[in-house]
Amino acid sequence: MRGLLRTARPKQWVKNVLVVAAPAASGELFTAQALPRVTLVFVLFTTCAAGVYLVNDARDAEADRAHPVKRHRPVAAGQVPVPVAYAVGGALAVLAPVAAARLSNPAVAALLTAYLAMQLAYCIGLKQVLVVDLVVVTAGFLMRAVAGGLALGIPLSRWFLITTGFGALFMVSAKRYSEAVQMAGKAGATRALLTEYTTGYLRFVWQLAAGVAVLGYCLWALEEGGVPHTSVLPWRQLSVIAFVLAVLRYAVFADRGTAGEPEDVVLHDRALAVIGLGWAAMYALAVANW
Repeated sequence: MRGLLRTARPKQWVKNVLVVAAPAASGELFTAQALPRVTLVFVLFTTCAAGVYLVNDARDAEADRAHPVKRHRPVAAGQVPVPVAYAVGGALAVLAPVAAARLSNPAVAALLTAYLAMQLAYCIGLKQVLVVDLVVVTAGFLMRAVAGGLALGIPLSRWFLITTGFGALFMVSAKRYSEAVQMAGKAGATRALLTEYTTGYLRFVWQLAAGVAVLGYCLWALEEGGVPHTSVLPWRQLSVIAFVLAVLRYAVFADRGTAGEPEDVVLHDRALAVIGLGWAAMYALAVANW
C-alpha cells in the first residue's frame, strides 16, 4: 500500500488545485454549491492522475531500472508488482469518469475521459513525438483549469484560456529546458526526446510562452467590458504588476536550468511565494470589487 501511494505521486496533487481557477475568477468559489463540487472535481482529477502514474510506471519499469533516480520508484524497485500496478491503475482510470458521470455532470465526465485517453496515449507513444509531448502535458494543466468551470457551469473567458494554456506551456518547456541543460554531456538514461530537442529551441519555447501568457493576462486586466470599476483602487489592472513579477522570478530558475517540477519551484522559493500571495490578494480584491 505504501508503494502504491508513492507511485500515485502525492507531491503532484498540488497541480490539481488548478480546478479552483475558474470558480475563483468568477467570484463563485466560496458559495455553498461551489465548494463541494470543486472538491469533488479535485478528488476525481487526483484519482485520474494516480491511475495514469501507475500505468506509466508499470509500462516503464524496465527502462526505469536503468535510470539512476527512477530505479527507486516502487514499481521499478519491485515494491509494487507490475501486474498490481496495471490493475490498480486501470481500476482508478475507470472509476473516476464513472463517478464523475454519477456525482457531477456529463461535461466533467467527458473531460476526464478525454484527459485519461490523452495521458494514456502519452504513456504509450506520444511522449516520443517532438512538440506533441509538450502540447499533451500543457493540455493536462489546461484541462484541470477548465474542469472547475464545467463543474459549475461557468463560461470561460478566452483570456483565461490563453493565459492558463500558455502559462502552463511556459512551465512545462522551462522544465524540459532545465532537464536538457542538466543532462548536457552526461551519459545515462533520461527522456529520449531531450537528445532531439536543442536547448536553444526549448529556450525559445518558454520565452515565447511567457510572453503570450503575460499579453493574455494584460488584455484580460485592461478589458473593463464597458463597466468601470467602483473599488478603491483598480486592483485588476494592478495585479498585472504581480503577475509579471511572478513570471520574471520563475524565468530566473528557467534561465539557470533549475526549473524542475513547477510545484517545487513555487513552494520552495520564498520570493515567488510572497509575489504569489500579493497577486492572489489583488486578484481577490478585484473579484470582490472592494
